[in-house]
Amino acid sequence: MNKMNISSFSFICLGRQLLSYQRIAPVSLLGSRFLYTPAALGLEGYIQVRERVKMQFSEMGDRFRSKMRDFVSPESVNMVFTEDLKHMVHLADATEEDLELIEEMMIKFNRQNKDLRFGSFIFGPVVMRMYYHLNRPKEALKVFLNPELEHFFDQIISYQLLMDLLLINEMYDEVMQVADIVKDKQIPNSRFPRNVVVLALAAAYKKNTPESLQYMKNFWAELQEAGHEPMRRAITFAAALAINQNAPHIALELLSEVPKQNYVTIRNLKVSALADIGRPDDALPILRNVLEIEGPQETKHTFCSEVIEKMKTAVSNCDKKDVQQEFQRVVDQLNQLGHITESSLDTHLCTEIEKIILTPARPRDQRVLAAKFNSGRGRGGDYPRPLKQRAGL
Repeated sequence: MNKMNISSFSFICLGRQLLSYQRIAPVSLLGSRFLYTPAALGLEGYIQVRERVKMQFSEMGDRFRSKMRDFVSPESVNMVFTEDLKHMVHLADATEEDLELIEEMMIKFNRQNKDLRFGSFIFGPVVMRMYYHLNRPKEALKVFLNPELEHFFDQIISYQLLMDLLLINEMYDEVMQVADIVKDKQIPNSRFPRNVVVLALAAAYKKNTPESLQYMKNFWAELQEAGHEPMRRAITFAAALAINQNAPHIALELLSEVPKQNYVTIRNLKVSALADIGRPDDALPILRNVLEIEGPQETKHTFCSEVIEKMKTAVSNCDKKDVQQEFQRVVDQLNQLGHITESSLDTHLCTEIEKIILTPARPRDQRVLAAKFNSGRGRGGDYPRPLKQRAGL
């Protein structure tokens, strides 16, 4: 993977976002497909507070910004307090002036609090939600890499927010770069946070190059050495990348790690890999198994039409009449019963994750649950209470 120069990052506005998020999302994110839902990332809680703060400040926002610019000037002796930064993080718009002011406030706040920190408010996740909401991946990565903000973003949810923001903006190298930084931080009991692993492998899959395949193989070797048990989503991204890079044998080995083999992604990937290595006869039992499942099903067990087409090609090349006849019989039944779908395999692989799986080894009081930001039952760790204005603002 090539080394990255921050100044050369391209800022890509996708112009997409979830329909449920349209009312309050910036135009640049309307209709986007996320890997994690806004609720899972705590964005709904951030937006609720943001709306409240904007109403609270009403027409005083510009006055507050002007005062903060004075406070962060080199000659100023004024301190940036916790409440100041809270306010600005929820007032900021996607303008260069606001984002520069936020960065300067964070740097001053972090510097003045290095030796003695009075408050316990954790800013990292809230700041990353701000960048996510404004769709500013370049600026988010810049502050994450800023040595003057060392440890400011040392929370697993902050890593996840940043990586997901980079991912939806197609900055795949940068996602993997952040994963490597997190890995090197040697987080106690969690060198490889599960969602960080998922996002790193999602980026490698999306990049889909020989270099990203090599990255995946090296990364996977480190996971095994550390005794990490990857989530199913991480395995499917890695296996899909291997298939796309003409390494179906690697995909089959990876997929064997999944305890339950009846998931739609596992089923389709295994059939695809077996077809690629010229063993369609070994894939036939997987196709037949769907027909043999009895009882009511809330969700049909399906195969992607692209996978069936790949099998069709492999079967026609195998020169085994019995396999060809059996395949045609099974496919006819699958079609008749509605088990073949036009949905792409990529769509299944990238289905949104609605909740965050926490790394079991991390103590509960160190975990950051997205749910608590949306529950409306108190502060919940790193999220603010209703904000109060300082006198004179």
